[in-house]
Amino acid sequence: MQKLFRNLVEHFREYITLVVLILISLFLLSINNKPGVERFRAISFGTFAYITSAVHSALNIFSDDDEITKLKLANADLMLEVNRLRNYALQNSHLRKMLELKDTTAYSLIAADVISRFSSKVEGNFIINVGLKNGVKVGMPVINELGLVGLVISSASDFSSVRTLENINLNVAVTNQRSKISGILSWNGQKHVIKNIPTTFDMDVGDRIETSEFSTILPPSIPVGIIAEKESEVSGLLSNIFIQPFANSKTVKNVFVIKFIQETQIDSLEINLLKNLK
Repeated sequence: MQKLFRNLVEHFREYITLVVLILISLFLLSINNKPGVERFRAISFGTFAYITSAVHSALNIFSDDDEITKLKLANADLMLEVNRLRNYALQNSHLRKMLELKDTTAYSLIAADVISRFSSKVEGNFIINVGLKNGVKVGMPVINELGLVGLVISSASDFSSVRTLENINLNVAVTNQRSKISGILSWNGQKHVIKNIPTTFDMDVGDRIETSEFSTILPPSIPVGIIAEKESEVSGLLSNIFIQPFANSKTVKNVFVIKFIQETQIDSLEINLLKNLK
């Protein structure tokens, strides 16, 4: 192999030297900003572009540019149509799941669409297209086919405002579906967390979290999320339990309002929430 390489260098030494010198020259031209060199560079590039265009035209002299343009336009239309059909398929699948939920739940549900969002990092809210005319009242839970999304905080004739789980003013009484350990779920601006759970309590990563039967605001057993992480405090006595919600309130489009509102006694665990209801 080395012998072959040596023979090639010996036979083509002049050509290799020429190529190297040409490359060095082009490099020096590319970094030189003198007016004369820039003019030469512009003329060279213009000449090269002209020759390239002429060669391209000669190679495509028998092609039909109008036909190619039409085909490209048709291809673009088909691409948009395929994308539109994909969106319809996703929406159809989503609506089917929503209908299955409505058929199986024991609660009376009001279907709604999210028509506007006004959220910050710490306060997630959106508006739905149902209101007092549809039987929506302040305090009613809002869900989708995956789980809890939020709570109605104000209602007009045709529209209602919903406070989502990504809102520091919404605290929800929840329980571990497996171990029945209860706590208060809140949003800290970055994660959903159940704070101050004794480390000896049975709360494992992967456990499902649902609304608590002790809540006076939300009906029990609405899926909320899954335990994603546990973090012990410095003392080692308490833990913070981080929850990954089932429903993504930032992207949800179709929701249900549960016709559930309890106006009698207020659970002390959720009194902060009721103070913020408008």
